[in-house]
Order: sequence, then structure tokens, then C-alpha cells
Amino acid sequence: MTNRLFIGLRLTGLRVIVVSLLFVNLNQISYAQKKIEYIANIVDFDKSIGINAQRLIGDVRFKHDNTLMYCDSAYFYSEENRLDAFSRVHIIQPDGVNMYGDLLKYNGNTKLALVRKNVKIIDKQSTLFTDFFDFDNNLNIGHYFNGGKILNDSSILTSFQGYYYSKEKKTKFMDSVKFVNPKYTIYSDSMLYFSETKVVQFICPTDIVSKDNYLYTEGGWYNTITEMAEFNKNSYLENDHQKLKGDILYYDKKKGIGHVYNHVEAIDTTQRIIITGNKAEYIEKPEYLMVTDSAVLINYNEKDSLFLHADTLLSNHYGEKDRIIRAFYKVKIFKPDLQGKCDSLTYSSIDSTVRMYYDPVIWSDENQLTADSIHLFTTNRHLDRMKLYNTPFIISREDSSKYNQIKGKNMTGYFDRNQLYKIDVFGNGQTVYYPKDKNDIIGVNKAASSNLVIFIENKKVKKIKFYPKPDATLYPLEKAPKDELILKGFIWLDYYRPKSKDDIFLWGE
Repeated sequence: MTNRLFIGLRLTGLRVIVVSLLFVNLNQISYAQKKIEYIANIVDFDKSIGINAQRLIGDVRFKHDNTLMYCDSAYFYSEENRLDAFSRVHIIQPDGVNMYGDLLKYNGNTKLALVRKNVKIIDKQSTLFTDFFDFDNNLNIGHYFNGGKILNDSSILTSFQGYYYSKEKKTKFMDSVKFVNPKYTIYSDSMLYFSETKVVQFICPTDIVSKDNYLYTEGGWYNTITEMAEFNKNSYLENDHQKLKGDILYYDKKKGIGHVYNHVEAIDTTQRIIITGNKAEYIEKPEYLMVTDSAVLINYNEKDSLFLHADTLLSNHYGEKDRIIRAFYKVKIFKPDLQGKCDSLTYSSIDSTVRMYYDPVIWSDENQLTADSIHLFTTNRHLDRMKLYNTPFIISREDSSKYNQIKGKNMTGYFDRNQLYKIDVFGNGQTVYYPKDKNDIIGVNKAASSNLVIFIENKKVKKIKFYPKPDATLYPLEKAPKDELILKGFIWLDYYRPKSKDDIFLWGE
């Protein structure tokens, strides 16, 4: 043997205690596995703990490959190339990671280390606390179980168990995972973390909770440095009044901006509004939502939901109560008892008013209403009245060649249970009307007066009141002058009228 030992001997019965510095270097001995080297103040050969087993006491140090191990005392089994270390265990890995614990079992042949009780592992970014940690130096895999806690700056992660893969710089947390930092808290059953890129990967149902919103996902990733994220499986973002979901959700937490693609759905439970489409942009503050690509707004209720389609839908929140929705380009509306179209539209929740612009049309039962702009006023989610500004025109068809017509300067229509029952006409009132005796048309009445009141019953014009006294003529059908039966500005737009909610995507002939 080429090793030189400086040994202080003291005999006590059959025990031999080695005192002073002892460093055993077995690098030159031919073994299948590299042997563990050690230093200790006292070495006690004790057969009671095993054949050729040694009890090491005082400032015990081990070295295997490039790993250093320290403790107060240990059992060393030289034949088996393994050790049990006790009290103030400290392990220094080649990559600079420090491990601490009360007990270490280490096998030099398998390179498996088992650290128990009060375990603390410190690397450059974080510290792990647990009572059970195993590390396989061959596979470079670490595993804690029966509970662990990781501190990283101002963040805390807890889980029942976790695996660390040092080659991939990846950690997998499993069972009751909870990650807490000042900005948000993550709850999950399994989660991956890549230490080099600082990216968290979500692989199962996960809840992310912050002060302003809640996010659920079953798949995706989050970069803890850039605070950029992608959620791509059953994901949705929710706050106290709105829920936003889609197939793919990109989220920039620093900027508070999200982009959603495919099967987008935004639900406002307070306003009972759903907005759908295939592309959306969401801004948290001030709250803003833009939806395009087959965008649809649904104002839902149990009996007769309203469906609205436009090229683009915008929603803005101003304060807690004021919400403005804008729809522009090729707007179409379907409701069983009301349909409409225009080029652009706005809705304000603060006054519950819909404003329609650029060639607006409303169809209410048998009546077509047009004007330069139309405002619809609602009360308790029901249509209360509407105002038609500048060149309003009402038309209802009696048959393929006969149309009742009313026009004026401005009009106000009144609804009861969403049914139009009265219309006031202010200024330059003109009518062409086909009165009936029972179901038979008795002629055609053409009249003009400053103001009119039209009464509607069973979805048809029942009576017209003129004030002051009108300039009126009742013609027999066969003697009515054809050039006077159509008022100026007449246009029949029935081919635009949606007959079902699916027709809101059609723009007529």
C-alpha cells in the first residue's frame, strides 16, 4: 500500500481509536467504483455496526468525485463504499449547491444520497426546506417528498413532492402545489419550472389568483422574468364582472394586455352580455376589449335574447357602472320581436341607450323604420322607447304593391313589453295609408299635417291622429294617382332583414 498514515493510537479494551488528522486516499487502489475519501478527528473500528465498519467522530469530512460532505459524526462502511452521516450534515456539490440536514445516507457505488430531517438546499436563486430529500448523482436527479418549501426572493413555493433534473435545469412539483408572491398566487397539482429560462410550465388544471383577476388553465407557460404567458388548454381570465376565454390566450402581465384566439368568449354577468369571435385583445386598465373575426354580441335572457354581429366589437369600462360598447361596419341585429341594421352602433350602460348611425333600419313586427340616426332607450333590460332623428320614415306592407307610409322631421316610438304601440311624429308629417273595413281595403288616404300620432294594434297601424287639422284626401283604390302613392325617400329594405340569428352574418343582396 502506497498510502502514508499518521496515526495516534490509544487502546481501550478491544477498540482502536484513531486520533488526529486522518485522510485516506484510495484513488490508486483498483476498485470497480471510485472509493470515498474521508478525514476525521477520531476513527473507531466497531464490529457492532458492521464488519470493517468505522465510527468517525469530530470534524468529519468526506470526498467522492468532486462532491464534499461534512458532519459531526458518521458510520463508514469501507467494504460497501457507503456512509451514514449524523448531525450538522453539509454537502457541497460541484455546481456550488449546498445541502444541509441532520442525517445523510450516501452510497459511493450508486451515488445515491438520502438526506433527512431539517433539510436545507441552497443554490444561487433559491432555498429548499424539507425533511426528506434524495439525490441520484448518476442521473443528476433530486427528489423531495412528504412536503417541501422553496424560497426565492419574495416568493414561496410549497408542494408535497418535487423532482429536480439538474441536466435539464428543470424542476417538477407535484401534489398540492402552491406558489405565492406579492403579485399573484398559483395553485396546481403539477407544475414544471426551468431555472435557466425562469419559465413555469403548466401541465394540469391550474388556478392563478391576483388582486385584479383570476386565471384558469390546463396547459401553457409563464415567464417569471418577462411576465409573458401563453395558456392553450381550457383557459380563461376572469375578474369580478367579466370572464374571457378562448383556445389560445397570450398574456402580458406587466402591460396588463391579453390576446385571445379561436372560440373567443367574453361574458359580462352584470350586464348579461356575451361577446364571441375568433380574435380578441384585452387591456386591464382602463378595461378595454376588442373582438373581431365573426364577432357576435349576445344580450341574453330566458325568453328572447338579442344577437348582434359586426366586423368589430369594442367594449370599454369607465368606472364601476359605465360601460360603452361600440359596433362598427355592417352591424346586424336579431331579436324575435325586433331586428335592425346600420353601419355603426354604440351602447352606454349608464343611460341604457343604443345609438344607431349611418343608414340605420329597425324592423318591429310589420313595420320598417329608418332615419339618419335611431336611439333605442331601455328600462330594466326591456325596450321602452325609440327616437328617430332627421327624415324618419315608417313603412308597412299591405301587399306586394301597397305600402302604408309615414314620414316627418322627427319621431318617437313607444313600446310595451317590447311591442311598438304608439308613434309620435313631429314636424312635416306626411302619410299614405290604406284604411280597412274589417279586412277589406276601402281606399287610400294621403294626408299631411305638422304633427301626427300613430296607434298600432296587433302589429299593424290601427289609427292616425293629425294635429292641427290635416290636408287629407281619401282616394278610391281605382282612382288613386299612382305617382302620389309613394312618398319621397321611400325604400323597402326587407331583403336586409334577418329572419333568424344566423342571418346576422348575411348582408343582403
